[in-house]
Amino acid sequence: QVQLVESGGGLVQAGGSLRLSCAASGFTFSSYVMGWFRQAPGKEREFVAGIAWSGSRTSYADSVKGRFTISRDNAKNTVSLQMNSLKPEDTAIYYCAARVAPGITTLDTEYRYWGQGTQVTVSS
Repeated sequence: QVQLVESGGGLVQAGGSLRLSCAASGFTFSSYVMGWFRQAPGKEREFVAGIAWSGSRTSYADSVKGRFTISRDNAKNTVSLQMNSLKPEDTAIYYCAARVAPGITTLDTEYRYWGQGTQVTVSS
């Protein structure tokens, strides 16, 4: 069955770094656009970053541009999110998601598969 399993979350001080990973199984990973989303308490889920199936194209939310980097390894069926210069407002549950249609989109409804999420907490 399809599985997306996130890891790498935790507690970090402002200015620090974390690297999130998502291991995929049960579908043809290399054919899917992958995205990272996050949801903070009391807020709607929002797009963070996306990467095309080949890894040749990426997209970022303005709030993380220049600080976060998304990457993928199709041989290992993994997608990662390197997060640097973390801020307290980055605190949220982070989810990876897979989209079968081509093209990166910020709309969470366009993503078919979702992981359970990993908590990221940034202290000030």
